[in-house]
Amino acid sequence: MAGVDSEALEWARQAYARLKAQQEANRQQAPVSSPEPAPQQDPAQDSQPSEPAQAAEVPIGQPAASPGQGLSLLEQAAAQRAERQRQLLALAIEEPAPQVPPGGSSDPSDPGTWGATIAASGPVGAPGPAPQTLATGGDAEPQLGAFDADFTWSAEVLAAQGRRLDQVSLEEIDWLGRLRRGLEKTRRNFVTQLLTNLGDDPLTPEALDELETLLLRADVGVKATDQALGALRERLNVEVVDPSEGIRFLKDQLKELLEAPIRASGSALLAPQRDRLNVWLLVGVNGVGKTTTLGKLANLATRSGYSCLIAAADTFRAAAVEQVRVWGDRSGVTVVSNPSANADPAAVVFDAIGAAQSKGLDLVLVDTAGRLQTKHNLMEELAKVRRIVDRLAPEAAVESLLVLDASQGQNGLRQAMAFAKAAGLTGVVLTKLDGSARGGVALAVASEAGLPIRFIGAGEGIRDLRPFNSFEFVEALLDG
Repeated sequence: MAGVDSEALEWARQAYARLKAQQEANRQQAPVSSPEPAPQQDPAQDSQPSEPAQAAEVPIGQPAASPGQGLSLLEQAAAQRAERQRQLLALAIEEPAPQVPPGGSSDPSDPGTWGATIAASGPVGAPGPAPQTLATGGDAEPQLGAFDADFTWSAEVLAAQGRRLDQVSLEEIDWLGRLRRGLEKTRRNFVTQLLTNLGDDPLTPEALDELETLLLRADVGVKATDQALGALRERLNVEVVDPSEGIRFLKDQLKELLEAPIRASGSALLAPQRDRLNVWLLVGVNGVGKTTTLGKLANLATRSGYSCLIAAADTFRAAAVEQVRVWGDRSGVTVVSNPSANADPAAVVFDAIGAAQSKGLDLVLVDTAGRLQTKHNLMEELAKVRRIVDRLAPEAAVESLLVLDASQGQNGLRQAMAFAKAAGLTGVVLTKLDGSARGGVALAVASEAGLPIRFIGAGEGIRDLRPFNSFEFVEALLDG
């Protein structure tokens, strides 16, 4: 989103003033409400029904009635996104030329336009369900900072996804600000050169050649680059395209590349299925953050109302089991492990699935040992774990999530291709975006490996993991 117009700036000011007033009201109320046995409502939330299990997770000032009440945060997010798309499709039928949001696609049915945010907004023009947002910024609640470029950009991204002022939460503002800062290195290397090369004149074939070089340097990948620029070249052959329109068109192409594998999976937002066992395997090489990601997923699951258990199947790395136990304690999740040295990982998984089945739990998260994609014996061990899962729980919904370090660039793509064969990958978790200059690898993984990006991490806190949103990601990547 290049620049902020006066209308968007005023909208951001109103959002900031509202959040500031709500935060101040919370501070004044906290000493009074803390000794009370029953939960107290914020004055700014008179219309909000009490939700004892998740009162700290919903945004302040949300509308009262939510048809998804009783569902988990992730389930509500998926339902709200589907409802949003139905409303937009209906609007498109009634109005041949719907208004395009700033930076959005002209296709109202495109999920990439309005995003797969966990805080999806309600139907157009109606109070609708309130967004369910997850707090971020570590174990502590985020605090409202200055009214700066990060805030105004974050507010504009939310507005472009159809959000109302009463649907903007501090948690989302905090997350988007950190996502933007996390992609700063990639953006600085890419966007600065892009704007310099494009200038103010209409796009030319030479300018597209320069753009191709920049995309490849950002680890976007050959296939994704060819797809995005191929469409732009076709358009350039039939009409004059100015730089701003070219960037907007490029954003739409990149969002579509990221959304394609998500649509192909049949699940817009990954969440455990109700009334059946779910087993999520976390795989990847050493040092990408598998155990940390597992801990954050366990926290997300428990806050979303799922019963969860962790299988500490990384029996090769020293202190791996103890690290998993620390994460389990932080979220109140039981950890199944084998204290003996060099225990069989498949045996740990065997015990964990048996325990989950006997207790009727929703989700088993399996931490696996880090392994190189070139080590065939370790990859075979991973395949053995998967066979154990399939044999013991044939009815279970199994997800194999590859944890990728964003800083590894194209090497991450090679890992994805190799692990897909042994582990039957169903998705990717992209970590360490806050310290990488190669954020474009998400596009390479989506286009060349055909894997949906399911979660992204941009921090070390237990809540610094969010469901992937292609709209927000591309806007943060190409914010000029």
